Amino acid sequence: METARWEKVWTTEDIDTLPEGERAELIDGKIYYMSSPGRRHQRLLGGLYRKIADYIEANHGECEINIAPFAVFLNEDSINYLEPDISVVCDPSKLDERGCHGAPDWIIEIVSPGSRSMDYFKKLFKYQSAGVREYWIVDPMKQSTIVYNFKESTMDEYSFAEEVPVGIYGGFSLKMPKEKEA
Repeated sequence: METARWEKVWTTEDIDTLPEGERAELIDGKIYYMSSPGRRHQRLLGGLYRKIADYIEANHGECEINIAPFAVFLNEDSINYLEPDISVVCDPSKLDERGCHGAPDWIIEIVSPGSRSMDYFKKLFKYQSAGVREYWIVDPMKQSTIVYNFKESTMDEYSFAEEVPVGIYGGFSLKMPKEKEA
C-alpha cells in the first residue's frame, strides 16, 4: 500500500521568522537556504552594481537598482520569495520598504558553487514565467554570461572578455569587471 508523502509548504511568514543572519529563498513553497557568498562573487557583484548604477544616474533613469539581500515577492503570493544578486525595477509602484512586489525588469544572478542548479534551472523558469524582461546568469567558473531576453525570446552567451548588450537599455553594454590577481 502506497502512503502519501506530505511536505510542509513554506511561506514568507517563515522567511520573516528566520534567525538573524540566516538567509533563504522560497520557490513554490519550498525553502532553499543560502550560504554566504565568497569574495569573487562579491567583487563581481560590486563591480556590476557600480557600472549599472552609474549608467542609470548619468542618464537620469527612472529605474532603481537593488542588490541582495533585497526581497523580491515574485508572484505577489506568500510562497515565492527571492533575493536576486541584482534587481533593476523600472516601475516604482512595485517598490515599497519590504522590497519588490512583482517581476523586476532585469535580474542578474552570479553563480556560486552552491547556487548552480538554482540559477540555471529553477530561477530561470520562475523569472520567465513571472514576467522578468531580462535575466543574466554570470558564471565566474565558466567565465561566461548567459543573457535571456524573455521579451524578445532570445538567449545569447558571452565570454567575460566581451561586451554584453543590455536589452532594457538600448546602447548600453557591460564588460565583466576584471578579476584581481590573488
